[in-house]
Parts: sequence; C-alpha cells; structure tokens
Amino acid sequence: MKDASGFWLVMGVSGSGKSSVAQGLAQRLGGVLLDADDYHPRRNVERMRQGQALDDEHRWPWLAAVAEAGVRAASARPEAPVFIACSALKRSYRDFLRARLPGLQVLYLHGDEATIRARMERRSAHFMAAGMLRSQFQDLEPPVGEPGVAAVSIAAPLEDVLAQCERWARSEPA
Repeated sequence: MKDASGFWLVMGVSGSGKSSVAQGLAQRLGGVLLDADDYHPRRNVERMRQGQALDDEHRWPWLAAVAEAGVRAASARPEAPVFIACSALKRSYRDFLRARLPGLQVLYLHGDEATIRARMERRSAHFMAAGMLRSQFQDLEPPVGEPGVAAVSIAAPLEDVLAQCERWARSEPA
C-alpha cells in the first residue's frame, strides 16, 4: 500500500460532505486540510448569504487563491498529502486546479438532490443556503472520464464514505 502524498481534491455540490471527508482523510493520513470556503472573498460570501449564485467572475479569483494555498501547504510539508475540500463544479475549474497542483487526484462525492437538500437544511453554521442547491446541480459537470477520479456515493453513512475514500487514496498513484 502506498502513501497518499500529493494533492487531493474532494469535490461535489454544497452539502455533499466535502469538508467532513477531507478533514477525516487529513486526520487519518497525516495530511493538510484546506477548505476552499475559507478562501472566498467577503463579496462572494455575502452574495451566497443573500441567495445569489456565484458565476465565473466570482469563482476564478477564488480558485486561484485555493490553488496558491495548496502550493504553499505542499511547500511547507512536502511529505504530507494536501486534501482540498472544494466544489470545483465545472471541468474548467478542475483543469485550472490540475494545471497548478501537479498530480491532482479527485474524489467526487455524489448523491441525489433530495438527500443533499435534507442535509443542508439541518446545518446552521454555513453561509450556503439550501435554496441555492439547485444552482449547484445546474452548474455541476460530473468528472466522468477525467483522469485520476474516483466517484463515491454519499448514500452510505459518513464513516463508510470516508473508509472508501481512504482506500482509494492509499491505492491510487498520486
């Protein structure tokens, strides 16, 4: 079994469990956690709090900040895997990250809209309102056929999803 060094994108729509899975993987594998939500400029957060979806104009600078944070994290701890929880809904966003984060592997968390909406309605401390979920699904370009991708259903309990992601991270070459 190999180590899981390198860059790992944990992606999916809001409410799919990206942050929980990325955090769990970072803890289990001695990695660094970056939550892309922490890199949104204030104007993006305010838009989403007001129920306004982001467009490319808002997302490109944010993705650049996420990629820069990933490079800094890898430089600071080159032996540690870097797990990035980021929606990266469109292929162009993932390609942008791939160009800046060499060997990026993708864990795509997917589930049905009703399940994810129910999860979002239960959480209270997040700026993304459940009402914006539809726009996330509309923007989503599933990473089917892209290199280095594992699609993981979120239908199972979190511990099972995390275990499946960990197995893939330990077996897939970075």
